[in-house]
Amino acid sequence: MSRRYCLTLDLKDDPELIAQYDAWHQSVWPEVLDSIREAGIEAMTIYRLQNRLCMIMDVGEEFSFAAKSAADAANLRVQAWEQLMWDYQEPLPWAAHGEKWMLMEPIFAL
Repeated sequence: MSRRYCLTLDLKDDPELIAQYDAWHQSVWPEVLDSIREAGIEAMTIYRLQNRLCMIMDVGEEFSFAAKSAADAANLRVQAWEQLMWDYQEPLPWAAHGEKWMLMEPIFAL
């Protein structure tokens, strides 16, 4: 049985940077895509409105945020991608230092 998670993050409010961020996501590095799949993420979609992002992830039973984080920390290519993305991303005001994507709480389902 799959589970779904939604996460959010802001981009720097600069149209040129936002366009560059969109472009990077048209050609995500293969190692990053592999790390997503290997973590048990079955589907991932990122939506954008202005500079606000919403990521929807459908994950398998084996998925763990802690395991994904540990695997990412050990993957130099993923770390390089994440460092590059920081050029465009801006943490939400209530995020802890260094925290990027924040998990959203579901409040309604039909």
